Amino acid sequence: MTMEIGTVPTLTGDRVTLEPLAAEHADDLRAAVSDGDLWRTWYTSVPAPDRVDAEIGRRLAEHEAGRMVPFAIRDRPTGRVVGATTFANIDTANRRVEVGYTFLARAAQRTGINTEAKLLLLSHAFETWQCIAVEFRTHWHNQQSRAAIASLGAKQDGVLRSHSIGRDGALRDTVVFSITAAEWPTVRLALTERLRTRDRAEGSRRRAARHA
Repeated sequence: MTMEIGTVPTLTGDRVTLEPLAAEHADDLRAAVSDGDLWRTWYTSVPAPDRVDAEIGRRLAEHEAGRMVPFAIRDRPTGRVVGATTFANIDTANRRVEVGYTFLARAAQRTGINTEAKLLLLSHAFETWQCIAVEFRTHWHNQQSRAAIASLGAKQDGVLRSHSIGRDGALRDTVVFSITAAEWPTVRLALTERLRTRDRAEGSRRRAARHA
């Protein structure tokens, strides 16, 4: 099956909607990167507030070139866009893709939003595009990201040393992880159960708060 990289799809879950990235998302994304000053972490590539418009433009240009499928991450309960993510490094001939260039407002982290967003992306990659593997890449020094990727069920493939030059001129070692099509059913089950467990815990907390 050929991967069709055309119109950006809208992917909808219980908590999250991944919708085609557009210029109109800029205000919410400026608020998202400002929540926790995400762009100040030296080993990330999160845009500063005054660079959000340029980053949206870059991602849209990459989409036009067939190299990226960019999304805004909308928190359905609040209606606000709280981050962005993409399919990148698209290899249609070999049915491989990277999930990356993701950032989330500090308040949206550790809430289940990222887990559901990854489940939606992986489901589309493996079940619609019939990918044979999905990659994740992160900076060697980004321990939080490395742990989060591993917790999805991805396996570390290796380290690309002096892989790229950062915005500060420092050389970046890139850690590469992947999930294969054979691993996807187990990964999907684990992510689905993680979301169910979180939902049950949140439900219990709400019931306890009502009776407090």
